[in-house]
Amino acid sequence: MTALARLFRRLLGTLALLALPLLALTFAAAPAGAQQSTPTGSAAPGDASPFSGQEQDAIDRRVRAYILDNPEIIMQAVQILRDRQEQQAENARRQGVRQHAEALRDSGPLPVLGNPDGDVTIVEFFDYRCPYCRQVSNLALATAKADGNVRVIYKEYPILGPDSEFASRAAIAAAMQGEYAAFHKALMTEVQTVNQDSVMRLAEMMDLDIAQLKADMQSDTVTQTIQRTRQLGQQLRINGTPAFIVGTEVAPGAISRDELEKMIAQARQEG
Repeated sequence: MTALARLFRRLLGTLALLALPLLALTFAAAPAGAQQSTPTGSAAPGDASPFSGQEQDAIDRRVRAYILDNPEIIMQAVQILRDRQEQQAENARRQGVRQHAEALRDSGPLPVLGNPDGDVTIVEFFDYRCPYCRQVSNLALATAKADGNVRVIYKEYPILGPDSEFASRAAIAAAMQGEYAAFHKALMTEVQTVNQDSVMRLAEMMDLDIAQLKADMQSDTVTQTIQRTRQLGQQLRINGTPAFIVGTEVAPGAISRDELEKMIAQARQEG
């Protein structure tokens, strides 16, 4: 290792020590013990310092003084790191979409909505108890209807507790009776509070076969559908709902109609 490289490592060590409190606040979710730094004034294992102790202390004081006089560089470094991590996560999601394209296009026991023969597919991961999902509950279908050549596949992704899973099980079971689209829409737009009682009241109002619904809700088909979707969501790093996937692009959160249409156009351009 050259003397310049050793000096650069020491400068980074000093910066890390000063930035550590800010980094701890910014990345509070990072695993404990993930951040380590070389103490100021000591060489990395196996490295021999090219400077005397006095020379190294003088360098460290100058570096520290510069950082204290220009503290904005710490936040700039934090922002660069955050941007880099977000880009890495986006690239990983895109790669995951390519790897799991077949699973994404497989609707399982649920119907393909929109135009089943469309040239572009909108995949939406959602939770019935998610307020943001409810705000954009008609976005995918309305966009597909306006386009005329778009498929819509819903992924039941209950991540907000037992009531969410109960609702997803009921919706998948309703699909077995040919009533998925209506049941899904009603849960999203007409049922104010989604819980076990309100879900079953809706099933009764829609004249579903309740005994069959309850049996299907506990079936292997329903259980495996939810398990596969959860596994797929984890593989794609989908940590919240809603999440829209079109082509190789993943858009987490409640997006606009314009954003979704741009994703569709991009998917067609990519072929």
